[in-house]
Amino acid sequence: MAKIVEKLVQYGYLMRLHKPIGTLLLLWPTLWALFLASDGHPPILHIFIFSLGTLLMRSAGCAVNDYADRDFDKFVKRTEHRPLTSGKISGKETLFVASFLAIISFLLVLQLNTLTIQLSFAALAIAIIYPFTKRFFAMPQAVLGIAFGFGIPMTYAAELNSVPWQAWLMLLGNIAWAIAYDTAYAMVDRDDDLKLGIKTSAITFGSYEVLAIMLNYGLFFSIMGFLGWSYQLNIWFWLGLGGAILCAVYHYTLVRTRDRMKCFAAFNHNNWLGAVLFAGVAVSLATR
Repeated sequence: MAKIVEKLVQYGYLMRLHKPIGTLLLLWPTLWALFLASDGHPPILHIFIFSLGTLLMRSAGCAVNDYADRDFDKFVKRTEHRPLTSGKISGKETLFVASFLAIISFLLVLQLNTLTIQLSFAALAIAIIYPFTKRFFAMPQAVLGIAFGFGIPMTYAAELNSVPWQAWLMLLGNIAWAIAYDTAYAMVDRDDDLKLGIKTSAITFGSYEVLAIMLNYGLFFSIMGFLGWSYQLNIWFWLGLGGAILCAVYHYTLVRTRDRMKCFAAFNHNNWLGAVLFAGVAVSLATR
């Protein structure tokens, strides 16, 4: 019994259940889109499906990521004690967990319309491809932005049975946001990644990484502001957007130091940026 419990604990670590930040960064854009697509009145079933699906697919993505990076993680201080790298679970177990979570996610999606189901296959493919892009693509954070934002077209598809231009524009904004926060994250591991030959935006941008982060924030906020205007959202949205911008200004004070722990703090704080913006969207829709 004790061995079973310990194994389940290791599976929990593999799924990053102890680190919910990734799930939240995936959840917020999904909720922005869900509420906008439904004019502020999403069905409870859809909230449940997309919220649980976000947790499951993020967890599956973490398992795939660890499997893809199993030969690299042992050389990185932050990742050397992960379950697969440390030998506490096997590669086969890792792939089993990822497959099991993906299957449960797909069963959830089957409750939605055909277009959403079709989009789920693209979402799965991107989630599988992303971990391997660090080997050959100079900006894997852009692929992460697609993976973390693909709930946007899926929610529009579920609500409207179509994916309008607003969804694709919001996805573009989410890519910019992901490049911003994940570049701060990549700054934490930059020295190790350089030694291993892994490609990240923090390495690609070089000494201009802080400027790149802020420019991507600027693009993200411009897109979200345009969407808020196009949906004729009221003052509550603009207050939420203003609060999100203040969060980004705070992140600048952290990343400009290039201190590893401060960069990591900036990455984690993006949860609040997403939450404040969601609050602005939800309250605006509820009060107009």
